[in-house]
Amino acid sequence: MFDKILLPIDDSAEKSHVLHHVSEISHWADATVRLLYVADTTRDSVTVVNRGVVDALEEKGADIVEEATKTFDTLGVECETDVVQGNPAPTIVEYADEYDFDLIVMPTHGRQGLARSVYGSVTEKVVRLSDRPVLAARMDPDDTLKFPYERILLPTDGSEASKRAAEYGLDLAAALDAKADILSVVDDSSLGPDIRSMVTSSEAEQGANKAIEAVASEANERGVTDVGKHVVHGKPSAAIQEFVEENDVHAVVLGTTGKSGVDRILLGSVAEETVRTAPVPVITVSNRQP
Repeated sequence: MFDKILLPIDDSAEKSHVLHHVSEISHWADATVRLLYVADTTRDSVTVVNRGVVDALEEKGADIVEEATKTFDTLGVECETDVVQGNPAPTIVEYADEYDFDLIVMPTHGRQGLARSVYGSVTEKVVRLSDRPVLAARMDPDDTLKFPYERILLPTDGSEASKRAAEYGLDLAAALDAKADILSVVDDSSLGPDIRSMVTSSEAEQGANKAIEAVASEANERGVTDVGKHVVHGKPSAAIQEFVEENDVHAVVLGTTGKSGVDRILLGSVAEETVRTAPVPVITVSNRQP
């Protein structure tokens, strides 16, 4: 399921974590990898300059790609490279579509600091725009990226987007012989304690259980036998992060619904917040066919 992997990179010193992770995935899947550097020509500092400065941006990108290639060489991974100009997020998405990559791997810089606000925001935009699966991996020094994944979390709310993501995650779990934890979060975080006590047996919780059973049935059909079922209450993104941290989850696979509309605001915001905060790789799967 990972035949062609696109890895956009910047000049972050911590990118070696992601390079090692991609090398492990590529060895397992026998996948081809392409390193991509997007020279950001949309910044105010370069939009009014002459060709010489643009060339300098491309030269910088070529140096960064060459350095990453050397790392891959030591890891036994052959890779292709490319340097292009443009607005990073849409350029990455369009590039992946043009060359038919089946996975985009994006680094994200965690919860704090200028680096997260700059390149981290590119990752979130790619997650929002891409019709193709995106694997977002944190590069904080304290985080460890493990592969093969032995435990994969599949959040579901019963929507078509979460169903498609769950199917993708189950196929990955089957391929890796990993445990699949199915999680549905009853979002009563904005309710008072009196109301919350009545929600326990409400339609919301019944719906959560129904969503879980639907995914569990899919797991059985796909030969995934090690399955956990979990219903929790709270804010979805916080509940996902808490489950990851308390249960030694190695990756999260969840859905995102697209570029606009109420569904994107609801489910999309959960995906983006999870990408931003989860200490493990997060694979987002759009409900739009590429």
